[in-house]
Amino acid sequence: MNKVLALASDKAVVIFSKSSCCLCYAVKILFQEIGVDPLVYDIDGDPDGREMEKAIVRLGCNAPLPAVFINGKLVGSTNEIMSLHLSGTLSQMLKSNQALS
Repeated sequence: MNKVLALASDKAVVIFSKSSCCLCYAVKILFQEIGVDPLVYDIDGDPDGREMEKAIVRLGCNAPLPAVFINGKLVGSTNEIMSLHLSGTLSQMLKSNQALS
């Protein structure tokens, strides 16, 4: 869990992902289209990837991947991010955390 939390604090927006996951890809593209350059950490290339995935679930993410952190705080997976985006709350959240100008 410490590795996940440390990586999640590396940049304003961090997305834990798998390179073969279509939902992960969609969330990455969403952030890029709204003007955010997230740190994307593909856990399938990490020897601790399985443990990291379990840690993300223990932190409260409904679906383990993608897992989006803003300023080190878990925001959620695809459903939460898309809901926040459609309501306009995601952009406000990113602006208030200096992740979006």
